Amino acid sequence: MGSSIKIHHSKEVAEALSSGAPIVALESTIITHGMPYPQNVETAREVEQIIRDGGAVPATIAVLNGELHVGLEDETLDQLANAKDVMKCSRADLSFAMALGKNGSTTVAATMMAAHAAGIRVFATGGIGGVHKGAETTFDISADLDELSRTAVCVVSAGAKALLDIPKTLEVLETRGVPVIGFGCENVPAFWSRDSKIKAPYRLDEANDISKLIKFREKFGDHGGMLVTNPVPAEDEIPSDEMQVFIDASIKAAEEQNITGKDVTPFVLQDIFERTAGRSLATNIALVKNNAKLATKIACGLTD
Repeated sequence: MGSSIKIHHSKEVAEALSSGAPIVALESTIITHGMPYPQNVETAREVEQIIRDGGAVPATIAVLNGELHVGLEDETLDQLANAKDVMKCSRADLSFAMALGKNGSTTVAATMMAAHAAGIRVFATGGIGGVHKGAETTFDISADLDELSRTAVCVVSAGAKALLDIPKTLEVLETRGVPVIGFGCENVPAFWSRDSKIKAPYRLDEANDISKLIKFREKFGDHGGMLVTNPVPAEDEIPSDEMQVFIDASIKAAEEQNITGKDVTPFVLQDIFERTAGRSLATNIALVKNNAKLATKIACGLTD
């Protein structure tokens, strides 16, 4: 994304960019596609406040009437939460939404694009996209992985969404040269569950060490992003053995209904929500808040 793109900064974000204060980017898909109103707005504001309480500035990213917003004022956040027919924007969709004057929420890839264009180096999300099961025949691989390889933003997540093929996702990230850090864990987490039983390529236990790594990668200029995987707090997790039963049933339901492409993940997430009687959403909210706390510490470490 070139410098000719006009970006609307919230007052808070504009002041932080001017003063060099730490900033944490946030995606907006959780607001438009993740949960109903008013829970979506309440959760978004709670996550933003966690970042403020930690000493950084939140920058929720979205497209409104074709214009890119980095940081949302209160009324703008309400406008997005109540908007109809909001596009879910990944890399391929972001320019489309802007060119045609549409409303769009940003996924991991599009949030990374916008954050980088705005000079923001750290982004907190729930889980990244990745390689879908059966990708050897469908070639269904999220644009998030290529974005991590090309865009110099540190993404703090609870790992890849557990309905994906996590070993293949890690293989693709390794091929793309993306460092994957297990924060305080030997194995990468599996979104709703703390342990995927798959070893993390690297382990770091201090947020400041992640900040140091970001600074050194930036010296090369073209080394792309990095992924920090942060386990959901133990009291909020759904254990992997229990979760796998729900995932398998939901994926089977998607296959039976011929759900394909980018429609698979939202269908499966909604189906899992129903099968777990809402537990999956509660865990999702907990892990997003946990990731916001860690991302804030990392962003603050970059200003030291």
